[in-house]
Amino acid sequence: MPDLMQPAKDLAAIAHGLGVTLKNMFIPPVTEFYPDEPVRFEARFRGVHVQQRDENGLEKCVACFLCAAACPANCIYIEAAENTATQRISAGERYAKVYNIDYNRCIFCGYCVEACPTDAITHGHGFELATYDAGTLVYRKEQLLAPAPAVR
Repeated sequence: MPDLMQPAKDLAAIAHGLGVTLKNMFIPPVTEFYPDEPVRFEARFRGVHVQQRDENGLEKCVACFLCAAACPANCIYIEAAENTATQRISAGERYAKVYNIDYNRCIFCGYCVEACPTDAITHGHGFELATYDAGTLVYRKEQLLAPAPAVR
């Protein structure tokens, strides 16, 4: 048996859709003038990774490999080395001698940031990764490392 109310329901749905359209027609568009004005980032923005340092200037990364294990794109490569009494790189027993992120493969999912127990790796605000040479998209530890804090 056909539903006699169906045409009325269809008209109500069309009227609701047109109402949404009319309401949004009079809202001014938001335009960002990218190169001329500073970029506004949301708090959840995921840009190029940053290797953080502690308050003493030592690297926070203790080469636990949890970020590399959590990465679904398999774009993080780490080689660990031991800290010595004469040369302290990080506060832990080990440090990341080599820490590479291949941005040809990275999907900016944030799993590496969530997996890090020392908050050594975070997402920064860098987003301009365009290049003609794919080899330059492999960022080394020196490129990812945050600057050392100023000496007081």
